[in-house]
Amino acid sequence: MNRLFKLQFLGPFALFAATLCAELAARALEYDPGSELLWFINLRIFGIFQRSHAMLSGFVAIDGFQFFGLALPMFLLACLGLVAKSRLPFTVATHLSAAYAGFLVLSWQAGVPTTTQASLVSIAVPSGAGLYLMTTILGSCLLSFAVTHLLYFRAVRNEIRAVATWLQAFLSRCYSRMATAKGS
Repeated sequence: MNRLFKLQFLGPFALFAATLCAELAARALEYDPGSELLWFINLRIFGIFQRSHAMLSGFVAIDGFQFFGLALPMFLLACLGLVAKSRLPFTVATHLSAAYAGFLVLSWQAGVPTTTQASLVSIAVPSGAGLYLMTTILGSCLLSFAVTHLLYFRAVRNEIRAVATWLQAFLSRCYSRMATAKGS
């Protein structure tokens, strides 16, 4: 169970690391706007964060909000859960990270032009490194989300067993008292 407990940390950590790298790449591009490598990194690898920034800027117009307002608090909450060995901070962090990963996927779709033609491909998927990054983030967040639920189901099962054991002992005592009362 200890390994599973620590596995919950994977999703918030992956989201934090990817958002941090995207933020650092954007800051580096501000200092060297002529760098082809930095443009490639920003557009091809971290393009998913640019689209989500465009969607979020309509609500919160703060530079770096994806990192400082979303990814960092989730990561710190997961760190608190890891240090305190508490399920509640992990649960909140994994649920929020899965929701944010879902938002990243939705924001990727929002910038795609729609057509009226019939098509088997209904969603746009980034190619290359952007696809790998999105898959890594979404997969690790969903894995953490699933592990969190698995651990809660185990805890509920243990509580039900404890109540059933107590109830069985209580009923056997009641039955034995009734049997001794009948025999008297």
